[in-house]
Amino acid sequence: MTLVLVNFIRLLATVLWFLLIARVLLSWTNPTGQGGGGLVAFVYQATEPILAPIRRMLPSSGGIDWSPLIAMLILGAIVRVAVNL
Repeated sequence: MTLVLVNFIRLLATVLWFLLIARVLLSWTNPTGQGGGGLVAFVYQATEPILAPIRRMLPSSGGIDWSPLIAMLILGAIVRVAVNL
């Protein structure tokens, strides 16, 4: 049972990792998330609940959004903890 849970956490973290990478790449070409069809809307809607709380906690850094990096570090830490259980 534990192995199933660890694999599920790894899979979920991997999917979220790729969604965050997509969000970063999209932010360079489409910073508002408007237009672009359903895929762009899905990526923004899937990642905003993760990034918004992190963004609120971080101080302003001159236009650079560090929240995706922080989210990826947190995901990595969660996976490491889950694997070591």
